Amino acid sequence: MPELPEMENYRRLLNQRIAGQVVTGIEVNREKSINVIPNLFIQTVLGQKVVTVDRRGKHLLFQLQNGQVLLLHLMLGGWMFYGSEEDKPKRTVQVRLSFGQHHLYFIGLRLGYLHLFSEHDVQRQLAHLGPEPLENQFTLQSFLSLLEPKRGRIKAKLLDQEFIAGIGNCYSDEICYHAKILPKKDIEDISNPERNQLYESMKFVLNDALQHGGYMENPFYQGDTLTGGYNNRCLVYDREGEKCHRCGGIIIKEMISSRKTFFCPNCQK
Repeated sequence: MPELPEMENYRRLLNQRIAGQVVTGIEVNREKSINVIPNLFIQTVLGQKVVTVDRRGKHLLFQLQNGQVLLLHLMLGGWMFYGSEEDKPKRTVQVRLSFGQHHLYFIGLRLGYLHLFSEHDVQRQLAHLGPEPLENQFTLQSFLSLLEPKRGRIKAKLLDQEFIAGIGNCYSDEICYHAKILPKKDIEDISNPERNQLYESMKFVLNDALQHGGYMENPFYQGDTLTGGYNNRCLVYDREGEKCHRCGGIIIKEMISSRKTFFCPNCQK
């Protein structure tokens, strides 16, 4: 599932290509991927300029000139491709937005969605989300204050979008690995120095993943060499049975909070 680095990578690439562009065509192949009837969706979006694309947690917000917002959550298996009809992958497309001869294809939206909201309503939809971990105002003290009253396993809390927005299964594991903390460790057992390191690891891992285009391998456009570049840089996620690059131990997989979790039991304490 796309997490903060993947969605921020998409946001940057989308703003380079469609910000300021007018939607010239719309195709809805799966009505369940949108939240209004197709005719209303098309009537509201067609001919509108995309002013900018913003991000909140794992969501993208396509800000339209008429004040309406397209709220995207890719969920599990969702991704996007931008290009001509000849370039498009041979995959089922749930929604297509056209910008002249180029199109934005929404693929794999079986669980994900592209919903149409007013600005007021979209803010209500996202009001439950916690702070953005890469924003400058999210300081160490902010993190420590949020963490102080919490209980339970640190992995589960990092996945909680109301705690911090944007971290999912992959990066929760990578953050814990970088901090040398077991993802199944209880928050109340994490020392103050470890809490400080957890914050630093969060910033480092998310920024590093963003710099390398996140871990999702599907290119955003033909010739895209950035998207998915972090996949080979993951140190524990999806590496069960491989050697730890840090200590030589064997990475294992366990289920924590019903989520597959990867860690090195030798150097994560």
